Amino acid sequence: MKNLKLFGFVLLAALAVVSCKKDAAADESRESLTQAEATTQPTIGTSANGNANAQKTAEPVPVGPLTTLEFEETSHDFGEVMEGEKVTHLYKFTNTGNEPLVISNAKGSCGCTVPQWPREPIPVGESGEIKVQFDSKGKGKVGGQPQSKRVTITANTDPANTFLTIKGKVNKEEAAPAAN
Repeated sequence: MKNLKLFGFVLLAALAVVSCKKDAAADESRESLTQAEATTQPTIGTSANGNANAQKTAEPVPVGPLTTLEFEETSHDFGEVMEGEKVTHLYKFTNTGNEPLVISNAKGSCGCTVPQWPREPIPVGESGEIKVQFDSKGKGKVGGQPQSKRVTITANTDPANTFLTIKGKVNKEEAAPAAN
């Protein structure tokens, strides 16, 4: 649904630009779009059965100048924790391309995994960090429950999505026997 709304917004914006092409105000509104807003757009294609009218949500297609980023690590094992603990890890990266890096989104695979990313462009050759917090509440079991969560980073790179993983084991205390 969110991708459908984004597609509608992009389509509406494109129609507004085309219809006002000769108007100077259109030029100003086009320039007012932030680079993050213009970084990705949804892909429209054919469905698995070949229906050309079908829309599918796929990896965003980056638009504008592309760059590259390099993470020091893309996977982190936090080891073992007790249920209810929150663990945090910083994923460090460098813009190794020739254009400013714009991260337009970072999303965890579930609500227990929350990323925080720099909202301002990262200049060429500069570094940044993405902070990922995993909340183990309700994720454990006695003897340990393996957990692996993914964070999807969307930026002006090709491919547009980069994936980070945070994993470990969540233990839960045994329940005390009921008193008779």
